[in-house]
Amino acid sequence: MAEDQFYFRQDGLAFLNQRGSLKDKLVAAHLAVQKKSPFIARIALALYDPETRVLKTYMHSSGEDNPLENYQTLIDNAPSLKAILDRGQPRVVNSMVTYEDSQKTHHQRLGRQGYTASYTMPMFNNGVFFGFIFFNSYDKGVFDEYVLEQLDLHGHIIALMVINELSSVNTLTAAIKTTGNITHHRDPETGSHIDRMSRYSRLIAESLAEKYKLDDNYIEHIFMFSPLHDIGKIAIPDNILLKPGRLTESEMGVMRSHALKGKEIIDEILKNFGLENIDHANVLRNIAVCHHETVNGSGYPAGMKGDQIPLEARIVAVADIFDALTSRRPYKEAWSNEEAFTALERMAGEELDKDCVNALLEQSESILIIQAQFKENIIG
Repeated sequence: MAEDQFYFRQDGLAFLNQRGSLKDKLVAAHLAVQKKSPFIARIALALYDPETRVLKTYMHSSGEDNPLENYQTLIDNAPSLKAILDRGQPRVVNSMVTYEDSQKTHHQRLGRQGYTASYTMPMFNNGVFFGFIFFNSYDKGVFDEYVLEQLDLHGHIIALMVINELSSVNTLTAAIKTTGNITHHRDPETGSHIDRMSRYSRLIAESLAEKYKLDDNYIEHIFMFSPLHDIGKIAIPDNILLKPGRLTESEMGVMRSHALKGKEIIDEILKNFGLENIDHANVLRNIAVCHHETVNGSGYPAGMKGDQIPLEARIVAVADIFDALTSRRPYKEAWSNEEAFTALERMAGEELDKDCVNALLEQSESILIIQAQFKENIIG
């Protein structure tokens, strides 16, 4: 056989075959795009929360070149993006001069960065909108039909990558919720508690983003994984978990075992569902195991102190306690936000991380919005 009839070539999308984080694959996709369209300076993703109608930055491929880190807005406050959603079609902007006088924060930040053209694609999963892909360029007039056809292909591949990642998280969450139906039957904490505390966790993480150099990907995973903090309670017997009175010392020991039980359950589910490589799996484990550690070392299961406790666990601890204080329980009435703030301030630096407490205290208006959106029901 002649040599020119048989040869090997490099697959330009081989990165899709490899194990790796979604961020790594997005960066690889960007490099693949740049082979034919070197003027694409940035690919960015934003996710949509249908329950709150909030659009939030999630991930990007451009290294330090990211003017919209830790940004979110109601989609109704972004009419140019809402128009894309309403039409269900991508939008081409070949000259950002169109938005030079815009008062919208995202337009101003992109303009200051120097982007002069963009292509925005809505992402759908079985017809359900879940976010946007943005292709940005420093050069005007670069998005002709040939380029757009290439970007359509890569855009849909990227959307499938995101769907795969989010589906893995959703599968994990669904598996855990199904195992014992923890949200409504075994644990007195309700679905509303989960909705609120996960959003309080995100508020705290966003407030700490600059100080701790937290990117959107990490923050989003805190939001996604915080509802699973007490998964280990599945393994706690009903006579202890649902006991109305004070627990004995031995019962308290069993209750405290839920932290390590949580890690065991998470590891088993990750293995059984083939999700061992899910992005930020250690963030999930840390939240489950360490959210009862205290900064003065009196917590459990390991008696960690201060910065020994992973940041994600310190964040979730504050969010969880605040919602517990401000929620009605069979054994207590709900505290006011002000009473809960005072209690958190008292605990800051002793049981709770001071930065995390202060980050939540700065978000009183956002807290009220979350509480209005996810109200208590008659069972909790």
